[in-house]
Amino acid sequence: MSFTLTQVFLLGVGYLSILFACAWVVEKGWLPQRLVRHPLIYVLALGMYASAWAFYGSFGMAERYGYGYLTYYLGIAGAFVLAPVLLLPLLRLTRTYQLTSLPDLLAFRYRSRWVGMLVTLGLLFGSMPLLALQIQAIGDVIHLLTNESSPYHLAFVFCAVITLFAILFGARHISLRERHESLLVAIALESLVKLIAFLILGGITLYSVFGGFEGLEKWLQVNGDSLATAVQPLEDNQWRTLLLLFFATAVSMPHIFHIIFTENPSEEALMQATWMLPLFLLLLALPVPVIFWAHQALESQLPAEYASLALGGYWTLLSFIAGLAAASGTIIVMTLALAPMLLNHLVLAVYQPPARFDIYYWLVWMRRLLIASLIFVAYLVYLVLSVKHDLATLGLSAFIGTLQFLPGILALLYWPSANRKGLLAGLLLGFGTWFVGLGLPLMFGVQELAWIGGTLELRGIDDWYTITLISITLNILAFISISLTTEPSEEEKIGAQACSQDSLLHPKRLQLQARNPADMIRFLSIPLGQTTAQQEVARALAELNLSEQDARPYAMRRLRDRIQANLSGMMGPAVAQEIIDRHLPWKTADTDNDNDIHFVERHLEDYRSRLTGMARELDKLRRHHRQTLLYLPVGICTLGRDQEVLMWNRAMEELTGISGDEVIGSRIRHLPPPWNQALDSFLEDDRLQLYRQPLEVSGQRLWLSLHKARLDDPAALMGGTVLLVEDQSDFKRLEDELIHNERLASIGRLAAGVAHEIGNPVTGISSLAQNLKYDAEDPEAVRETSLQILQLTQRITRIVQSLVSFSHAGRHRDVRQFEAVDLHSALDEAINLISLSPSGRNRSYQNTCPTDLVIRGDTQRLVQVFVNLVANARDATQEQGQIICTAYRQDQEVRVEIHDDGCGIPEQELEHLFEPFFTTKEAGEGTGLGLALVYSIVEEHAGQVTVLSPSPLLGLGSCFQCRFPLPLSSQEKPDDHESYSDR
Repeated sequence: MSFTLTQVFLLGVGYLSILFACAWVVEKGWLPQRLVRHPLIYVLALGMYASAWAFYGSFGMAERYGYGYLTYYLGIAGAFVLAPVLLLPLLRLTRTYQLTSLPDLLAFRYRSRWVGMLVTLGLLFGSMPLLALQIQAIGDVIHLLTNESSPYHLAFVFCAVITLFAILFGARHISLRERHESLLVAIALESLVKLIAFLILGGITLYSVFGGFEGLEKWLQVNGDSLATAVQPLEDNQWRTLLLLFFATAVSMPHIFHIIFTENPSEEALMQATWMLPLFLLLLALPVPVIFWAHQALESQLPAEYASLALGGYWTLLSFIAGLAAASGTIIVMTLALAPMLLNHLVLAVYQPPARFDIYYWLVWMRRLLIASLIFVAYLVYLVLSVKHDLATLGLSAFIGTLQFLPGILALLYWPSANRKGLLAGLLLGFGTWFVGLGLPLMFGVQELAWIGGTLELRGIDDWYTITLISITLNILAFISISLTTEPSEEEKIGAQACSQDSLLHPKRLQLQARNPADMIRFLSIPLGQTTAQQEVARALAELNLSEQDARPYAMRRLRDRIQANLSGMMGPAVAQEIIDRHLPWKTADTDNDNDIHFVERHLEDYRSRLTGMARELDKLRRHHRQTLLYLPVGICTLGRDQEVLMWNRAMEELTGISGDEVIGSRIRHLPPPWNQALDSFLEDDRLQLYRQPLEVSGQRLWLSLHKARLDDPAALMGGTVLLVEDQSDFKRLEDELIHNERLASIGRLAAGVAHEIGNPVTGISSLAQNLKYDAEDPEAVRETSLQILQLTQRITRIVQSLVSFSHAGRHRDVRQFEAVDLHSALDEAINLISLSPSGRNRSYQNTCPTDLVIRGDTQRLVQVFVNLVANARDATQEQGQIICTAYRQDQEVRVEIHDDGCGIPEQELEHLFEPFFTTKEAGEGTGLGLALVYSIVEEHAGQVTVLSPSPLLGLGSCFQCRFPLPLSSQEKPDDHESYSDR
């Protein structure tokens, strides 16, 4: 039954209009997103692999190789079965580094523009037969249905409509990484249409030609030759080669690569496709033998490729629609995949638009022009080859050509030593063999080729098996041998490390010449123009959630990487890397720069789901240790050798009020005040610890103890410094309160002695006052009695003043506010206070401290120290015991010593003397806080306190020694301060 050209044309336009409408509905957002992004849509879009070659060419394969046609479906199904070790790693690479095509991927790995150019040319020439096949299939089918017009004219109209669709729904985005959801849904609809149409054709053929399964079985029994022809080729080794060819298409064919990786919605969708796609292909393969046998049973005169048309009638229109769906989807996606490759690796490699151009506008229209050009070139190839070769020949030659990329792809993942010299040599040999063995006979009809050794006979597609083995063998041998005998460049090693499945990149913490985002805009304006540079920097900042004012080195490194990735999505990795390296260069690298630990940890987090066994356990240990440091209740800050902040834990955030996100990656000196001065000055200090340092923060005084440790172990991955910051403000307030309580307790203990001391002069004053009335007539006697009364009153005043002075808690002052302290007067004050108590009267006190010895400190607190030490010496001695207080200069410090001839201190107790609440006295006689407070106060004065037993001066008893640093001027005296005797 024949149809008019108008009928077929309207049917084809009607189907393509439905396709347009589907894409338009998705573009308008009228379909729910859960449906648009459903994994089934992705799997059906992958069904685009079953092109017109699968729908028509499979019959030619069945005629030539019998059941060997199944290798077309089993090969790519095997690739999806191996998705965890092949497709999934490639998907992660393309996502991480914004790689949109096979040339991008190989150019990124082998760090060569030549690799990108050669792979692009190889894909272009290898894909052209497959593109021409799609056009030929539709043209031939329309011609067979109508017999009215030349298939070339019909094919041209078909190409024009497909070009319009590809441009409208496939070339609208600037970035190649943006998914074409409308296009994907349309391709999925096409896959569904061809599957349903093919299954219906198979079912109709089975029952209309054979009358069901029983009729088919009877026919096969009668026509045993057909079954033997189908089985016989399986005994040959060629089927393994066919499986390898179709296995490679998953990663080597541009349209399949585009759908699998660029249009992929998620890793979960890819993993679901590992069983859903093979099921789809199995269903698509089932009708092939039935329709092929029906073609034989009906003794149709049609070529075997068009066996689905043998039924005749309106069922041929169903075959036309299925073929149209298969061919149109392949052409659209393949040209969408090839156009950016040509633009990025050929056009931009030769010509880059000036900065005055609108880069976005130029890229989009150049991509559209390339899409139209590719379809036009494919049409020209169809004109040249369609008369000479069938569909199976064109398809098989295309798959053999693209097989040459498989060694480079596998080495990309699993052979870090591979280099670009080996890859280029292997590809040139492989493609050269393919072109001589298949290209010359197919394109130019060359049957013989003269060379030095004689004449080489070219049999073309009839010798495909030998050509495939020779080309891929030469490719692999050249690739391996040259890679083993030549050293990869440093850039290639970085690329290999980035692509390897067993290692991570460890980039250095280098400094950019651009200090902030504004500098980046200024530098990028040279190649991109002011407007484009501003848009790209703003886009990268928004994606990283960074501020325009953020000038941290870490933030600048992340921003640079993001801009490069975004430009790679627009122009390809080679052009993007050249622009970034030239216009956003690093400063001169220091060989001692450490690895970027933030980058490593970020990629470890991305890599975590792929870890197994011991690696997973080690990662758990790493995460546990990091969480321990993050939540430790002590402030921890780790720095690199260049003073860049690498970690800032939660305690530091609470203490400083600065979040880790704000400070990580910056320098200590860039912190907000007063933290920058405090921490930076401590880092420059030679001391490893500083205790109880005051710091004014927002009007509140904090007391901090600082510790640092150098990470100078050569075996360590990272160097630098660890800072520990302890907030001891609460402890300091508690200590001040304890000191005050200890003063009051001391006053209570001195109360009896004070009462006795004051009682004596008061009794004398009373007696003298009574004598005044008897001496009133003698002025000289009155004057003498008055002087005696005044002396006794002054004695009472001095005793009371000493007690008041001692009991005054005082406010601790900053080190910078310390006053000059006369040690002789301070020791005298302590001796006077202790001698007031009943137990302190019967001791011999000597103060041999020089009268000109001065230190800087807090007078009240130092008197507290000496009172406690003299009191301990008093308690350790018997009546008439000897207590000597002395002080002297030695080296760059002043030493104050309190000696006694008492019972001494047992050796086992020496190390516990300064611990709080440790006491050797009976219960109720001491609190155990005196020496702990002594230790704390001396430490605040940058001093140290030690104990010796026996005393080196007296030969028995004990000696407490306090060491203080000398003041700036050792001759400084307390002239400007109130002396003890004046109070």
